[in-house]
Amino acid sequence: MAIKYTVSERGNPLQPQQPKKWYANAKSTGDITLKALGKEIAQRSTVSPADTQAVLVALTEALAERLAEGKIVRLGDFGAFQVSISSEGAESEAKFNASLIKSSKVVFRPGTDLKEMLNNLKYEKA
Repeated sequence: MAIKYTVSERGNPLQPQQPKKWYANAKSTGDITLKALGKEIAQRSTVSPADTQAVLVALTEALAERLAEGKIVRLGDFGAFQVSISSEGAESEAKFNASLIKSSKVVFRPGTDLKEMLNNLKYEKA
């Protein structure tokens, strides 16, 4: 199976006078819910769908709690999750305070299994 993509023309906002170029955009073929993913996992193991779902829900809750504590959550060869923040700048360290922090996001860094999958992807124009 291949990753479907479309192409779109975009300009460089830092150099608007430069000619626009065409870039690939990954096209989703749908989504899957946590419940459906739990059923798939149960079919590949000896664990019941209900137990699998319970573990996935508990994983989601524990992940959120640990990230909120500032921990990096490492899930082996799957990858690692971490909170990243963005802020406005201050003129000095002494003048910096938490009100300058504007946003936060969860960053995922894939582990070896997912990096290997990325290295072996095939692509198909949608």
